[in-house]
This record gives sequence, structure tokens and C-alpha cells, in this order.
Amino acid sequence: MIRLIKKHLSLLIILLSIAIVLIIAFSNQELENAWEAILSLKASWVLGAFFCWLVYTGFESLGTWIYLKGQGFQLPFFRSLAATMTGFFYSNITPSAAGGQPMQISSLRRSGIPVGYGATAVTVRFIANQFVVSLLSLILFLLHRDFAAAQLGQKIWFFFLGWLINFGSVPVVLLAATHPSWIRRITEWLIHLLARLHIVQHPEEAKAKVWETLELYHEATLQLIHHPGRIMLQMSCSLISMLGLTGSVIFVYHAFGLSGTAWYHLLTLSCILFVSASYTPLPGASGAQEGGFLLYFNGLFTDGTIGLALLVWRFFTYYLFLLVGIVFTSADRLIHSARHQNKAASR
Repeated sequence: MIRLIKKHLSLLIILLSIAIVLIIAFSNQELENAWEAILSLKASWVLGAFFCWLVYTGFESLGTWIYLKGQGFQLPFFRSLAATMTGFFYSNITPSAAGGQPMQISSLRRSGIPVGYGATAVTVRFIANQFVVSLLSLILFLLHRDFAAAQLGQKIWFFFLGWLINFGSVPVVLLAATHPSWIRRITEWLIHLLARLHIVQHPEEAKAKVWETLELYHEATLQLIHHPGRIMLQMSCSLISMLGLTGSVIFVYHAFGLSGTAWYHLLTLSCILFVSASYTPLPGASGAQEGGFLLYFNGLFTDGTIGLALLVWRFFTYYLFLLVGIVFTSADRLIHSARHQNKAASR
């Protein structure tokens, strides 16, 4: 029951955020004809925004595929892409993106990847992304701090808080990976609690499975640490993917025929916005992303276009992940179900 309520609540939040964006986009009195402005968008720049989306999804999938290949798994790239898209979909429909990583691991497991290695692959991508986006946003802010300070004013404190949260998650995850005894104690306590609540029926069996997964996770993490070349590959994939995600605003800006703001200033604000809003505990950081865009890019999207720009930008950084993600997720389930039936029929 609680799970069903959470599911419907997440859907309600998503629909509400879409409705608010549409109202903002088409109710701006500064813009005489919103539909005409949408239809007059420059196609080449819109395609550029779509290319940014492809770069982000492609290199996120590539990072997972490279890691698993380094561990000896011959996973087809399409399966890595399917797992990544499944993760994106559930990240964008669950609070704090809590469902994304478990569902991505589950998708990899259905492709024959042990849970321990799947969890490590997902964790590696998380650490690489957090480290790269924290470093990238800090460098861009320091290089263009006068512009950022003038544009954001007192709102700059949202960036500082977000940066601390995003960067702070890196050492926490690394400590958990390199000190499995800590995680073991916590999970043992959780299993004991769930057993007392009669949620876990066989606590000893549950502990054995968790210990096995943690051992694989720990070993895989240590193997990666001893291969700096592989770490650099993961960082490179993260740099390119994050530039794709945050760089889409540059193409949206020029799609409206606007000029006067340098591309690197737009990229700086986009990275700052990502860091400022990504920790918000709502599906897809709804509310924070939209509000942050209106605040951070205020005055740059002129002639009343900021509402429409928000709609187009959000499409390529959020809505498109939902549309494509549900296709991949459904296909993944159908394929798994068909394989399961074939195995059952052959017995």
C-alpha cells in the first residue's frame, strides 16, 4: 500500500511539474505568440541539444560497458545502454533518484552480471560523475566568478551548499567500498531488525547472500583502485557525458536566435544549476531544476523566451529520459520474460 502511494505521489509530482512548466512557457505576457516562437526555433541548434542528450546517454553507457569489460564480462553495448536507460528512468521517477541504481543493477543481473560487479559498476559511475561535475563546476566558477556572482547574487549560496553535498558523497562512498566491515555491521543490524518485524523470514540466508555480494563488491573496487588507467577512462567518460548534459543549454539559447552571452558563461551557469539542484529529494529534482533555471538564467533569455527555453531545456534534460526510458524498461522486461518462459518450456 505504501509503495503504491509513493508511486502515485511521484507520478503526481512529475505531472504537476510538467503542468507548471507549460503554464510558465505559454502564459508570459512579454511574448506575443508562444507557438510561433516554438515553431521558429532553429532546427540545427535543436538537433545540437538532442546530440547533447545522445552524448550523455552514450558515454554513461560506455563507462559501464568499459568497466565490465575490464572485469572480463563480454556484455553487448546495447545491454549496457538498456541498463543505463532503465537506471535513468527510475532515477527520474523516484525521490532522490533512489530507484535508479537498484534497477540498473537488476537489469545488469538479468544480462548475467553478478550483483556485486553490477553494484560496483554503478558505484564507479556514480563516484566518477560526482567527482567530475564537482571539479568541473568549481573550475568554471573560479574562472568566471565575476559573471557568476553578478548573475546569481545571493543565490550563489545554493551552489556552495550543493557543491559540498555532491563532493561530500565521494569520500563517503569510497570509505564504504574500502571498509566493508562498516557496511557489514549496518546490514547485519538491518537484517536483524527486519527479521524481528517478520519481513525477512530467513535472516541467516539473507546475511550469507549479502556477505557474498559485499565481498565481490569489495574485491572489484580494490581491483579498480590498482588500475589508474581504468580510473582515468571512467573520468573521461564522465567528463564528456556531463559536458553533454550541461552543455544542452547552449544549444537551447541559440535555438531561440539569442546572442550576447558567451557559451562558457552559459555552461558555467548550467553546471552550477546542476550541482545546486541535483540533491533535491524529488523525482528528477522537480521544482528545484525549473526554479533554478528561471532564477539563474533570468535576463539572459530575453524577449519573454525564458519560459519556453525552460520547456525545451527540460525536455532534453528530463522528459526525453522518461519517454525513451519507459521504452527500454518495457523492452527489457519483455525480453527477460520471454527468456524465462523459453527456459521453463525447455525443461
